[in-house]
Amino acid sequence: MNNRILLVDDEKDIVDLIEVALRQDGFKSIKKVYTGFDALHICKEYQPDVIVLDIMLPDIDGMEVCKKIREFSFCSILFLSSRNDDLDKILGLSCGGDDYITKPFSPREIVYRIKAQLRRQQYQSDMQPDNRHVLTIGTLMLDKESSRIYKTGQEIGLTGREFLLLSYLMENADKIISKERLYEQVWGEYCSICDNTIMVHIRHIREKIEDTPSNPKQLITIKGLGYKLKKRTD
Repeated sequence: MNNRILLVDDEKDIVDLIEVALRQDGFKSIKKVYTGFDALHICKEYQPDVIVLDIMLPDIDGMEVCKKIREFSFCSILFLSSRNDDLDKILGLSCGGDDYITKPFSPREIVYRIKAQLRRQQYQSDMQPDNRHVLTIGTLMLDKESSRIYKTGQEIGLTGREFLLLSYLMENADKIISKERLYEQVWGEYCSICDNTIMVHIRHIREKIEDTPSNPKQLITIKGLGYKLKKRTD
């Protein structure tokens, strides 16, 4: 399975137990962290489909972690807790959680609940009435009707040329696009003296979409071939 799972719990034995059960069921992309800060740091880059999140973490309360994740991600979040109080469950679900599992638990139960969340995600995706005007690539979203591009829900201020370049790259995500092709699409006929123009615009776009523009993870250069906008950053 290509779905990405993030496990967050300060008890290493629990995280390892869940990982073994997931791998036995065919899940391959699994990351493990043991603090709330690490979860927040890796979540933006890893872009998990499902997070299994312990409430009692050593640095940040799991519910606070959930609230912060909800500022930029709509992935499924399953809370783990040793507290079985109804109020705790209500608080967990009201702050953005999708499920609440109490300890002790069966690792197989975790796997089945994760799979249930993934089925729900697929169903919701299939039931979208018309998403032809909206294109989502990682944390970027292109609204074709309004000609706006957003990163983690916040609109990016782009010039006209930058918008045309980025929207073309998004529509051709994971494909290598040559400088010649980009120039033809945005400016017209290509000429060799236009290389610097492309490079300058790409640099400006990276400054607006990359967390570290000097070390881009999403809009990358393929040496000698052109550029590629990656759907997901590894």
